[in-house]
Amino acid sequence: MDKLRALQYFLAAAKTGSLNAAARDMDVSVPAISRSISTLEKSLGIVLLERSPHGLSLTAVGTNYLQTCKPLVEQLIKADDAVKGSADRPCGTLVIGAPPTLSQHCIAPALPLFHDLYPEIEIDLRSVDKPTAEHANEAEILALLGWPNQPNMVHRHLAYSRMLICASPHYWETHGVPQAPKELANHQCLLFRDQDGTVMDFWEQQQHGIKQSVTVTGWFVSNQRDVLLEAAIAGMGVIRVIDLSVRKPIESGALVPVLLDWESTQAPPIGLFYRPTQRKLLRVQLAIEFMTDLFKKLEAERSPDMAIRVKPEKPHWYRRRHARASATPVVAQVPSPLE
Repeated sequence: MDKLRALQYFLAAAKTGSLNAAARDMDVSVPAISRSISTLEKSLGIVLLERSPHGLSLTAVGTNYLQTCKPLVEQLIKADDAVKGSADRPCGTLVIGAPPTLSQHCIAPALPLFHDLYPEIEIDLRSVDKPTAEHANEAEILALLGWPNQPNMVHRHLAYSRMLICASPHYWETHGVPQAPKELANHQCLLFRDQDGTVMDFWEQQQHGIKQSVTVTGWFVSNQRDVLLEAAIAGMGVIRVIDLSVRKPIESGALVPVLLDWESTQAPPIGLFYRPTQRKLLRVQLAIEFMTDLFKKLEAERSPDMAIRVKPEKPHWYRRRHARASATPVVAQVPSPLE
């Protein structure tokens, strides 16, 4: 017996007071309604509906059963609709996982447009740094930085990022502007600790095929990029951040990028991850298209001096983790031109 369907038929019959009317409402035959309700009553060992020439009426126990079952059935139907969506209209809850850097500076500002296009989709944006994070499996799509390897998920490239060396105008005026990456060793740098606990203190840049790397130091370390960003704006030191996360402070003059003729070889690409089965959901299909277009637009808005000319390589410290990136021995690699 299909218990949920039987309960739906019972609720329809109780509401209309007629098997014929219930059959019309549910778009099934009268015998199907009758058999299903009879089977439900038999399984419970009770009579839910009294049949008479004048129609149907609830028994006392049927009334109690109806009051208990009705909200449960409605919740189940709502849950089914949320999961399945609709073939003709996008609806339900879309769960997006992304690190705060992408959520705050790239995705969230674009969500009003997505909502205008698909007002019946509820968006649940969650903080997720990698596919193996605690709540990553609750997300229908993940927008992630770096080179995560997740064989059971579809991976779609969204955009390349560029790492910028920035500080406040006051900081550069006070401490001087470096003319080469190695000079950053003489500056107070604001250091990011990634989701795996590695402090990013090894900064490598490339210019015309020539690399310069430097182990930077500083008194302030945090695993929150926006905290470091605010510290840099306040003049506390030099920060290395992806370009898509600092467009506004650079446009306003709160941060000034330097060494633009040098390019980081380790800038993390941005990728979209989702399970193959999720692609069947209409809201997920629309979200994938929207995110793809969004990051294509963000890439197109780069100014010529911010152009990316070298495809980033996976950092040497990525697989062999230490407390600091500078503690991992360097393996020579030559980045390929951006295709």
